[in-house]
Amino acid sequence: MTTVRIPAGWPATEEQARDVQDELRARVVLDEPGPPPGSGVVTGVDVAYDDERDVVAAAAVVLDAATLDVVAEATAVGRISFPYVPGLLAFREIPTVLAALDALPCPPGLVVCDGYGRAHPRRFGLASHLGVLTGLPTIGVAKNPFTFAYDEPGAPRGSTSPLLAGTEEVGRAVRTRDAVKPVFVSVGHRTGLDNACAHVLALTPAFRLPETTRRADALCRSALRAATESG
Repeated sequence: MTTVRIPAGWPATEEQARDVQDELRARVVLDEPGPPPGSGVVTGVDVAYDDERDVVAAAAVVLDAATLDVVAEATAVGRISFPYVPGLLAFREIPTVLAALDALPCPPGLVVCDGYGRAHPRRFGLASHLGVLTGLPTIGVAKNPFTFAYDEPGAPRGSTSPLLAGTEEVGRAVRTRDAVKPVFVSVGHRTGLDNACAHVLALTPAFRLPETTRRADALCRSALRAATESG
């Protein structure tokens, strides 16, 4: 497990964080399709917090994209690096997520974030932020639509509907299980939306949430317990 310090010069105010978002958003690449589903490896990242103890734990879990077997995993813990502000959650998570990715023994391939990419009020959620900083292809898969509107997709698995900010499609609602609430998929960096949705369906053979998210969630919670119990 890697221990992380808050980086020097890390934004301390909402204004500073929004300025960083504005600066980095211009570097998001939206005209690449991304790796094909089922090829190479795919990595899930997730975080868990203990706000009372000022601890955040991040996990990165690499899966074989074809078999969904675990190839590698890594964790990192550190101090919470930013207060809770909707729309700025990436600033609480990025330092430890980067450390977990850096600790992997192999390239992560496509990175799947438990959160948002373009489906963000400033079009720059965690998946986009992480993608720009690392240069990796990234997508966001969220459990709820945040502030955006959508029509219910059809009941069968694989049905989709646009996630809309006015008339702009910022992501899609994707039904991963028959008649079960959809997940909300958006592009982060260097991946197209059609491809992102195809990846999510490939990663959900048995459950609503992608295996990447399920494995990373379990691992970061375990890392948080270990860090707080030992502390």
